[in-house]
Formats: sequence, structure tokens, C-alpha cells
Amino acid sequence: MFLSDVDIKKALDKGDIIIEPFDKKRLQPASYDILLGSKFILTEEHSTDAIDPEKKKFAKTREIILNKGEPFVLHPGVSILGTSIDYFGSRVYLIQLHGKSSLARMGLLVHNTAGLVNPGHFLRITFELCNLNKVPIILTPGMRIGQITFSQMTTVPATDYKHDPRKYVDGKWNSHNPPKGAPKTKKVANKKKK
Repeated sequence: MFLSDVDIKKALDKGDIIIEPFDKKRLQPASYDILLGSKFILTEEHSTDAIDPEKKKFAKTREIILNKGEPFVLHPGVSILGTSIDYFGSRVYLIQLHGKSSLARMGLLVHNTAGLVNPGHFLRITFELCNLNKVPIILTPGMRIGQITFSQMTTVPATDYKHDPRKYVDGKWNSHNPPKGAPKTKKVANKKKK
């Protein structure tokens, strides 16, 4: 069962859902719009011959941090990682990330497969941005990039994401204190774009 705007607001007031910063103008009838942040991670194509997850061979990447109001041009066929401005999570509800239909019609994917946020996971979500169009798409930090929905589960989970032994779980990424920095990736070079 998906939560309505009324139920989302009640859960926020009760502390069962955390959204920071919360803006009531972004609350939809059954979802909440989230904003694109200014951090992006790009694959260094010329330094990466292949990716092999079984051998733990990952792409070489670099981080770009845009200045306020500075656009990012996402070229056709290119996939990058981005992050949300919004920090959110819940110990009670299952959260799902969805694209905006207006952006989907332009050929922009906001996630390829990783749209599920398990109970107990608090984060600035990583977007898997991909331009499926044949022309560039301009992305501007602060734009509405996706929406999240909240599902009530039949029972409270026996364990939550914080206690899951996977590699992306540690106290830093699952506390109520928003994490500093970009999503975790292999070999990220901190370079600011001027």
C-alpha cells in the first residue's frame, strides 16, 4: 500500500520518515519530488578498457562538483552518477525512486535498476543518469529530477539495512546525519570544476 500525501505528512510529523530539507511544495498526492545535487561522477572512458564485476575490476572515475546555477551537459548515450540534494530514509517504510514523466519523455533515465531504498537506509540517493536521446540534455543542480514513494509493509522487518552486512553499509551512511561527499565509488579523484 502506497502512502498518500496525508499519510506522508503524518509519518514525517511522527518521525517515521525523514526528509531533509522538507518542502511542502514538492509533496505530490502520493509521492515527493526530489532535487538534483551538484556532485557527479563520470567514468574515465579512455582509462577504462572494461568493467568486470566478478573480478572486482571497476571503471576509473572522476568527481565533478558544479557551482550554484552551473549546468551539466549530459551527452547522448552517456551514463553518469549524480546525487540528490535531499537526504531521506525510514525505518518503517519501503521507499522507491521513480523518474519524472516529463524528463522520461526527453529520454532521461534517473535510475537503471537501483530504485529501491530498504527500511533503515538513510541517504542522499545516487542517481544513475543516462541520456537515451540523440541530443544533449542540460541538467541543472536544484532541478526536480525524480520522485520517491513510500510503501507500508505487512510487518516491520526483522533487520534493517543498517544491520545488513553488505559493503555500502556503515554508520556513516546510515545515520540521521547527512553524509558528506559523493556516493562511494572506486578511485574517485576529487576535482572541482571551475
